[in-house]
Amino acid sequence: MFGKRPTFGGGAAPKAAAAAPVEQRSQSAPASGAKGGGAMAPVAAPQPEVRRSDEYYITKSMIFGALIEAIDLAQLSKLEPDSAREEIRDIVNEIISIKNVVMSISEQEELLEDICNDVLGYGPLEPLLARDDIADIMVNGALKTYIEVAGKIQLTSIRFRDNAQLMNICQRIVSQVGRRVDEASPICDARLADGSRVNVIAPPLAIDGPALTIRKFRKDKLTLDQLVNYNSVSEPGGELLKIIGRVRCNTLISGGTGSGKTTLLNCLTNYIDSDERVITCEDAAELQLQQPHVVRLETRPPNLEGTGAVTMRDLVKNCLRMRPERIIVGEVRGPEAFDLLQAMNTGHDGSMGTLHANSPREALSRLESMITMGGFSLPARTIREMIVSSVDVIVQAARLRDGSRRITHITEVMGLEGDVIITQDLLVYHIVGEDANGKLIGRHRSSGVGKPRFWERAKYYGEEERLAAALDASDPLEQ
Repeated sequence: MFGKRPTFGGGAAPKAAAAAPVEQRSQSAPASGAKGGGAMAPVAAPQPEVRRSDEYYITKSMIFGALIEAIDLAQLSKLEPDSAREEIRDIVNEIISIKNVVMSISEQEELLEDICNDVLGYGPLEPLLARDDIADIMVNGALKTYIEVAGKIQLTSIRFRDNAQLMNICQRIVSQVGRRVDEASPICDARLADGSRVNVIAPPLAIDGPALTIRKFRKDKLTLDQLVNYNSVSEPGGELLKIIGRVRCNTLISGGTGSGKTTLLNCLTNYIDSDERVITCEDAAELQLQQPHVVRLETRPPNLEGTGAVTMRDLVKNCLRMRPERIIVGEVRGPEAFDLLQAMNTGHDGSMGTLHANSPREALSRLESMITMGGFSLPARTIREMIVSSVDVIVQAARLRDGSRRITHITEVMGLEGDVIITQDLLVYHIVGEDANGKLIGRHRSSGVGKPRFWERAKYYGEEERLAAALDASDPLEQ
């Protein structure tokens, strides 16, 4: 026992409970709750989606209000999570008994789990965060929550009590990484403890209530070998990517939203030697490098007075003073592109970054545009010469229309002919058809290049035989 429970146990009605009439469940209207707080069943074993009634949320709100009056939150915060959860369950059971709320044992268990999640976790989001098959959680106000499973978006039965509860959960998430979201600062990027990326946009910018988007990270980190098993890339293509990471090629990973750029970047960093000093720069830290010598840097938004912001460009420039061997930029989206290219070209071989583009050729154009938008008054040819001398390989990722993610191009940057950057595809993904279930059928094929531009670099690291074997094993393009 702890807090103010004896007061409640003496029979004094809590204020919140006194303000509301006692709600009872009708025996003829059983709870319409889904297991796990309303989460959809896993895709592998679909179950009918049952939506909870308004009566359930009225009852839950009444019990929750009584709970808040009955406990001492300061004392609760000192307990271990498991102990706190047990205490909350005991108190809620007492409240249900005193208020004569009629519900079955299974309904009571669901209610207990919901309320524990509200007090100790992220409320209705907890069942979704526990599932490893979900890639994205998209909350559009209190009443609509969507998830992405196997590349497809689905509506769930998850709902919040109201927009105020959703906003409180958003504030709880962002405050854990020292950020804030409110009417004065309605847009915020943050992360969860497991590295999952979080974006919040709040009223008045979000008209129908706070919009929360979570890009979830898998609990088991993907490797290139697993990507090969999932047919995201062919086995020779996987070997090629391992060699590219090992021999310190300067690499850009290009792709659209949700194409798996960050996942692929994490996979490539597995092949960085353990004795290299690596510095990462991100807007919201989500890269999960396994090397022992890693320094992680994160941007900072402005404070209430509008000052104190630290931009990505500030971080990349500061990296150069930290004796890095590799610099990894989570996402290149602005003038920091210039500083990253400078770093790639001044002894920081093996640096990497991601950017949004739909093809390797478009990635180079975007890189040039970002440098120009940064206010650098350089001739176009000078910028292209800098790109050619800095970037070795572009890896293109894509999410196809059937929801699958594929590495569609592994492309070398060769040089300049006139004012045009010349590229050379080493591996290309070709779609050859579609099966009866609507899944695309395709193959990774080699363009027939026998000796890529980074051959000498591979030879320097003793990887030329492995590189030759990977290129020889790739299926050639049909002429």
